[in-house]
Amino acid sequence: MSNPIHPVILCGGSGTRLWPVSRKDKPKPFLPLIGEQTLFEEAIGRVAGDDRFAAPIVVAGEQHIDLIEAQIATPSTAGRGHRLIVEPCARNTAPAIALAAAILPADDIMLVCPSDHHISDEAAFRAAALAAADLAADDWLVSFGIAPTHPETGYGYLHRGDPLPGGYRIARFVEKPDIERARSYLDSGEYSWNGGIFAFRAGFLLEELRAYRPEMADLVAQAVSQGSDEGSRFYPSAAPFGAIEGDSIDYAVMENTARAAMVPADMGWSDIGNWAALHDAMPDEQDEGNITRGTVDLDNCTKVMALTDGPRISAVGLDDVCIVVSGDEVLVTTREGAQRVGKLPGAMDQ
Repeated sequence: MSNPIHPVILCGGSGTRLWPVSRKDKPKPFLPLIGEQTLFEEAIGRVAGDDRFAAPIVVAGEQHIDLIEAQIATPSTAGRGHRLIVEPCARNTAPAIALAAAILPADDIMLVCPSDHHISDEAAFRAAALAAADLAADDWLVSFGIAPTHPETGYGYLHRGDPLPGGYRIARFVEKPDIERARSYLDSGEYSWNGGIFAFRAGFLLEELRAYRPEMADLVAQAVSQGSDEGSRFYPSAAPFGAIEGDSIDYAVMENTARAAMVPADMGWSDIGNWAALHDAMPDEQDEGNITRGTVDLDNCTKVMALTDGPRISAVGLDDVCIVVSGDEVLVTTREGAQRVGKLPGAMDQ
């Protein structure tokens, strides 16, 4: 490709299912959950030092600007420059992505990445990104189809359709299945997880948004035309952006367009969506299936995650349990219950 790909890093999630470590003032993307780097630093570093990728565009809310500016200037990412789009309010992924598309030239390719995912094989990620960019340049709206490793009920799925150069048409989008359907999807070999990573030609994405969500497209255009630049930051106009009825890019565009495609991606991906997912993403730290950080004593335990930043955790005879102590908060959940942590009062009422 003649022009570099523009990484667009979305920082809109709250990460409440990783409460009490992930909190409103410092949510999941800005925490070093795996290794020394934060998930946001990983997302930026994944495309650093590669001339095929332009400097990143970060879309985030005002409350996290200081965290972004501090972490984007780390040694692995410094010196590349960046653009920061400051959302006046949260309106889900479709408006956030459209803001980035609207400030880019129409023929530029954007690679949309959440800021809070973990990818262990960065070379495989870049290879998938280049394949997706080639399809996007031919006006396909491209999703990464993550190679499933187990029958997961917490993700949406993509059903693979006819082959395309470097990828496939998406035959259909499938909502989060029950366990029996998830097993059948895995056994068939025809389904991938929908990982929320995309490649678009900026102008075509806006054309399709206007076709299926014309009011949203109009309000995004107004927010950009009436917005203001302040150095590396762009502030969309608050009034039109606040009037948008929020929606995800999947519901607003991807599930409607006739040009939906996917590239297969087997890259050690995890959305780190809850404590059980974090446990699974850290096989190198496991001892008989257990992961401990801080002062922890386990006796006759298996597949236990025990993390503490202060008081000692002592546990006997437990299986498939997560115990997290952070500051003045304590969380105990089964792995199965980890999906519901974000609904607890402590997580919701910060």
